[in-house]
Amino acid sequence: MTTTLVTGANKGIGFETARQLLAAGHTVYVGARDAERGRRAADELGARAVLIDVSDDDSVAAAAKAIEADGGLDVLVNNAGIEPRTAGGGFVDVAGVTAGDVRSVFETNVFGHVRTLHAFLPLLRRSAAPVVVNVSSGLALTRELASSDSPTHFYPDVAYPSSKAAVNMLTVQYAKAFPEVRINAVDPGFTATDLNHHAGTQTVAEGAEVLVRMAQIGPDGPTGGFFDARGPVAW
Repeated sequence: MTTTLVTGANKGIGFETARQLLAAGHTVYVGARDAERGRRAADELGARAVLIDVSDDDSVAAAAKAIEADGGLDVLVNNAGIEPRTAGGGFVDVAGVTAGDVRSVFETNVFGHVRTLHAFLPLLRRSAAPVVVNVSSGLALTRELASSDSPTHFYPDVAYPSSKAAVNMLTVQYAKAFPEVRINAVDPGFTATDLNHHAGTQTVAEGAEVLVRMAQIGPDGPTGGFFDARGPVAW
């Protein structure tokens, strides 16, 4: 039996990823920073709930201890993330962005990945087929944001795309450091979720597909790569 933790899994792509992995036979922990929301989501899915706030060292360490006590972990899906938006759901004006604004996004999207990797890699390395899926974004691709021909060229925010570019770099470096673990980044695509006020052009089932696929790769699968629904993506 493969045991999997999906962070930020009480809603959206994380919830759908947990649902599909349960259907594939995984034992799934629904990671959520709100205990009640996590419990409700886990009950609805038939999964296990674990309290984990990826922006808090103690919370992540406690979650790792709890999962270790239950038997360990095979797959970690680093899905929890935030995107800054105005109260009305619009994009943040770059001219008004402060260092604190960027720091708050990095706290979850980048430092959160480092926290979970630091806490769970000892458990994963005991698995016969350990896998890490880091949820990135097509907005991490500098060449796309820079190109006036790209559909993402309009995107104005600083914090979110730079945080996802950092996730890609983390993926490469951790994959080199831990070759026995399959560690990859994925781009779910522009999916309608609370993160973007449901402005996405695809369903959560479509967005979760690449997360689920990469969570199920074997010991001979790729590592240190970036993937979307169509396959490998050039950094």
